[in-house]
Amino acid sequence: MRVPLPALLCCSAAGLLLLLRWRRRRGLWRKVEGARQRQERSLVRMEMAVRRFREQHPSVNTVSILSLSLPELSKKLQDGSLPPDHVFYAYVGKALQLATETNCITEYLQESETQLRKMKVTGKLGLLYGVPVSIKDSIDCQGHDSTLGFIKNLNKPAAEDSVVVQVLRRQGAIPFVKTNVPQSLISYDCKNLIFGQTFNPLLYTRSPGGSSGGEGALVGGGGSILGLGTDVGGSLRFPAAFCGICALKPTGNRLSKKGIISGVLGQKAVVAAVGPMAKDVESLALCMRALLCEDMFNLDSTVPPLPFNEEVYSSTQPLRIGYYETDFFTMPSPAMRRAVRETKQLLEDAGHTLVPFELTNVDYVIFNFCVRGMFSDGGASFLRKFKGELEKSSMGLFFWMARSPNWLKTLLSWIAKPFMPRFSDIVRSMRANTVDEIWSLHCEIEEFCQQFIAQWKKLNLDVMLCPMLGPALGIGYPGKLSVAVSYTMLYNALDFPAGVVPVTMVTDEDEEELKGYRGYFRDWWDRTLAKAFHSSVGLPVAVQCVALPWQEELCLRFMKEVETLILKKNRLV
Repeated sequence: MRVPLPALLCCSAAGLLLLLRWRRRRGLWRKVEGARQRQERSLVRMEMAVRRFREQHPSVNTVSILSLSLPELSKKLQDGSLPPDHVFYAYVGKALQLATETNCITEYLQESETQLRKMKVTGKLGLLYGVPVSIKDSIDCQGHDSTLGFIKNLNKPAAEDSVVVQVLRRQGAIPFVKTNVPQSLISYDCKNLIFGQTFNPLLYTRSPGGSSGGEGALVGGGGSILGLGTDVGGSLRFPAAFCGICALKPTGNRLSKKGIISGVLGQKAVVAAVGPMAKDVESLALCMRALLCEDMFNLDSTVPPLPFNEEVYSSTQPLRIGYYETDFFTMPSPAMRRAVRETKQLLEDAGHTLVPFELTNVDYVIFNFCVRGMFSDGGASFLRKFKGELEKSSMGLFFWMARSPNWLKTLLSWIAKPFMPRFSDIVRSMRANTVDEIWSLHCEIEEFCQQFIAQWKKLNLDVMLCPMLGPALGIGYPGKLSVAVSYTMLYNALDFPAGVVPVTMVTDEDEEELKGYRGYFRDWWDRTLAKAFHSSVGLPVAVQCVALPWQEELCLRFMKEVETLILKKNRLV
């Protein structure tokens, strides 16, 4: 039987396309395998470096070194009572352990050993002299990839250090590892196809948070004394809260973002920031002192030349503090509500004035400012980031909405409104906007910010005490609960500095009370969040401390006050 020529050509073309697609996918998998092998080689190098050091210095007490706070460690490094190599290899060893347990490290920066050797020769001191620092994947380090979990970003090493890394080095710090992130950064879990899932060091079945999840796991487990991450909706604060440590999200432009890769390039509605993560507040303050220097202001002239204000940070004047227990969008877990109440009481007992603050229209802020603001083009540019990738993460619904025409989104939003109001609002917020609509949106965000500040000043507030989502959710849950970012993302839309301090742990009583948790909307998301909160006794719960724009020192001072009162209370118990 003779096969018609057109049919033969069609079959041949289809076979060729399948072959090309197979070859392309095989090429991508080879790149992934290469990256995983580099990760393995990094861990082997760390192990060899630590073993070599321990053979040469068997009497070094790494446990005592790892027990020091950053200010204590820095003092010993500065006065010479503790050699930098003792500190460095103590943390490389601990980081290696955490990497094995939690999969938090993507790459060992082997040049850190060269920097350590040069440091011995020059002896040049800086505020962070000899301090090992971990760096989030998306922050450029010369000669290393900033992948954001995308295969297309592999084998594209950064040409130079980001400004913050340059300043850290000039202050004597030693960047020594890069840490894992979720694909695209737009998630508060920590998983990508290249390096896999990162686990919470406190409980491996829980997420470490994200997108600075590798940092949260490494610092939370004691494998790094200071980490640098970024935040565009809670990406510093979620990992800190989930892993029981502290973090500061500064005002967006207080620290340089030059050389830091964003999850959604170009959007201005939800302001990203770079900031530190550490075990205690004083360590965050020391990092900010080091970064807010002439080197940063000269390397990036878009950063306002505002050095660290010691007078504000060290003040002991009583504070006037606004507070709220809920945003009436994401119902707080019993432990979250108790965390705010107990912290409020401690602050009042210490002589501070606490004033109720009423939040309104948070649902409008989340959907109209944050979702619509970040995806003003209907998600088209974000969608393009995933073109050619092997995995689209857990964003199937998002991709479907991004590809759908505006008329279909409008129709679906209208149909879903009576039954699933939050889903309806998300679909509506994903419409592609005209330039005029985007400009109007930016004006609306500015007006909201001014109204928020006016309400703040009318109450004569210094700072604000707010809930922080917690405890840590189970692995996989953050991807299902994107709506639960309301407590953190509000302060990216406002561009206020916000920090996180752990204040309590989930109790049996919290767990019992959780049985009555229903949520404000009683929809699928509320039911899922209730499940995600369950079985969390003993896990940490934090609060947020917020100040007005450019007042990072006041925010840190408030965080320090909360931390001090909690430590004092725990000593008395």
